[in-house]
Amino acid sequence: MTVLLRTRVTSVGPEVADLAEAGVVILFADGSPPELAEVSVLHQTEQRPSDGAPAKGASITLGPVSASITAVGASAWSKVLEMGHVVISFNGAAEAERPGEICASPVDPEALVAALKTGTIITIAA
Repeated sequence: MTVLLRTRVTSVGPEVADLAEAGVVILFADGSPPELAEVSVLHQTEQRPSDGAPAKGASITLGPVSASITAVGASAWSKVLEMGHVVISFNGAAEAERPGEICASPVDPEALVAALKTGTIITIAA
């Protein structure tokens, strides 16, 4: 297994739980603008993102919650590399609706909300 990204949650915005219940998680590197921090999971990279984007079938874990990547938007990984930002939609879509989105298999919304807390490790691996 090759780790493509390993990051640690540093802060969770007050509106994150509502989005996570709908299967959406927005990641932003520490230092994002305050208006974005309200809806974002802020994080600090522990292992720099790989140059290559994850492929369909790669795994994504958020603490104890695990899913398989089903689609990667055209600019999603470049945004991860540039500013630590990506929208993860746990909708199982075969194609990303937005260029900055990574889609993954559906997960239990309650488990996802519970996993999104300070200190949680998020990993994308192939």
